[in-house]
Amino acid sequence: MPTILITGGSGFIGVHFCREAENLGWSMIVLSRNVEAAKKVLPNSIDVIATLEQIPSDRRVDTVINLAGEPLANNRWTESRKQRFCASRRDLTNALFDFFSQRQSPPDALISGSAIGYYGPGTDAVDESDGGKDGFSHRLCDEWESSALQFEKLGTRVCLVRTGIVLGEKGALAKMLTPFKLGLGGPIGDGKQFMSWIHINDMVELLKYCVLTSNLTGPVNATAPYPVTNREFTQTLGAVLHRPAVLTMPAFMVKLLFGEMGVELLLQGQRVLPTKVLTQGFEFRFPQLKSALRDLTNKS
Repeated sequence: MPTILITGGSGFIGVHFCREAENLGWSMIVLSRNVEAAKKVLPNSIDVIATLEQIPSDRRVDTVINLAGEPLANNRWTESRKQRFCASRRDLTNALFDFFSQRQSPPDALISGSAIGYYGPGTDAVDESDGGKDGFSHRLCDEWESSALQFEKLGTRVCLVRTGIVLGEKGALAKMLTPFKLGLGGPIGDGKQFMSWIHINDMVELLKYCVLTSNLTGPVNATAPYPVTNREFTQTLGAVLHRPAVLTMPAFMVKLLFGEMGVELLLQGQRVLPTKVLTQGFEFRFPQLKSALRDLTNKS
């Protein structure tokens, strides 16, 4: 039974993962800045700590899953907020490295969060073998990944999980459901930008796969194998909900309301393929968008 330390365990992805890990009988430690809030959303069997020093010296941690980081899509990006985005990811990862550098036995694996923003915008298909185009999202991911790769000095296997748009009861889909149900949904800008998405259940399964697959290292794209354009996404969601999806949000309005954040996260897109895990035999339960949206909206 592995012991797993997870940061960001009380977040959207983290809570789903922790619940699944508990079902498997895995031993879990969640590092959280707000212990009481984390305990309210996590299973009672999970240990929640405020500092790394609370981990007993004789308790071995087999795997670290590092998902913590200030959310990018909550507000407009200012220079100070962008600095906090970087610091919240880099500083915690460095702290994890410093802590385990002092332990007798480092973790066997680090599963470190990242994002498909690493690749920068484009309509051409990319996978883990491709580099990234410059932009804030790329620089943020690159800095976070560089911090994580320090663990290789300890002999730790490192997976850099570049996550796409995670569909579930929170996040992007949750924000879209109300306007779509009211018949107010539609494409953003010209709708040609790609959306590389993944169902929350497949996201959890992919994290488990990273934990258990000892020869899996480096970048790992956490996206379904069939990305779609924003126009395709909105049309599919409208069809699943039996609502029109024709009201477009013009690009100039996105820029006016959201600034740089809107441009990078809403108007630009990435067409990302999960080549590495597919090659290794990972099977997605929801490879196609329509079945994923039907499952998440309880539509048959």
